[in-house]
Amino acid sequence: MVAARKAQKSWAARAAYNRGQILYRMAEMLEGKRSEFIDAIAATCEGGVRRATKEVDAAIDCLVNFAGWADKYAQVVGCNNPVAGPFYNFTAPEATGVVGVIAPNDEPLLGLVAMLAPVIVSGNTAVVLGSETHPLCTSIFAEVCATSDVPGGVVNLLTGKRGELLEHFASHRDLNAIAAAGCSAKQRTVLELGAADNLKRVRVSALKGRAWYDVRQVHSPYRIERFVEMKTVWHPVGS
Repeated sequence: MVAARKAQKSWAARAAYNRGQILYRMAEMLEGKRSEFIDAIAATCEGGVRRATKEVDAAIDCLVNFAGWADKYAQVVGCNNPVAGPFYNFTAPEATGVVGVIAPNDEPLLGLVAMLAPVIVSGNTAVVLGSETHPLCTSIFAEVCATSDVPGGVVNLLTGKRGELLEHFASHRDLNAIAAAGCSAKQRTVLELGAADNLKRVRVSALKGRAWYDVRQVHSPYRIERFVEMKTVWHPVGS
């Protein structure tokens, strides 16, 4: 948590284009480990090599997609507001801060990437809890982050039991928001009740199964919007 907080300000201050370059580099490094990820998924998940290949390729595409949005999403979710009076009025997104990411147990690589990419592309840093039932992909993905110019502290990967860690994610006051997926009703309640004491934003994704392969949902720039704050600036014009 300390590393994520320390890294957040400098990560958000980077040019959006540079953050996009780094996400694209992550995609390249993931592709370089394609066969290793396929073997890891095929060894622990149902569906064999065919399913594993589909998941790895979808994860690569997801990173490339959000790399492309890095310097463009602000034009989609921000705006130039019409106001009465001699002013320019702009609304622009800024990173929320440190976001806790709870990846789904199924689709251990694609789910992790699809939850992480829209969080960090806008300048947030992340503390990520990977799949509890298939943790191997999380460990290998750490090698991707370490070799793709991701600054230290931007992506912090954990493996462990959800039952032991969810309450800590929810109650930790140095986390500004939580992005979760694959949660049961009880787990969702733990997150929402724990976050209520510190006004933490909690977004629990309903994506599961084949929905993770639906690019209309997973690749949407509005998934970036969930973890940014909107800042409005007024500027006088005229005499």
